[in-house]
Amino acid sequence: MQEEESSALLGEREAAVLRWRCRRGLVENDLFIERFFARHGDRLTLGQARALTALMDLSDNDLLDLLMARSEPTGDIATDEVKAVLAQMRERSA
Repeated sequence: MQEEESSALLGEREAAVLRWRCRRGLVENDLFIERFFARHGDRLTLGQARALTALMDLSDNDLLDLLMARSEPTGDIATDEVKAVLAQMRERSA
């Protein structure tokens, strides 16, 4: 049941709210985030939303380190969902 719930698609309103929540202070982070939403925004899952929310709780510098692969998730955010979203955000080309 948990996997089914994680793969359920987000509604348009929820996706729009999440996208707004993902705005950051560093333009470098925004570039990664905008590219992610351009590629995956029309089919976001609840699992991806949870992962993005966890990532957005980080400071801008910690998030940039993860996005640039200078560090890897540790502690509470070292979940499969977060690692999968990070991989998608790090993709250079579709």
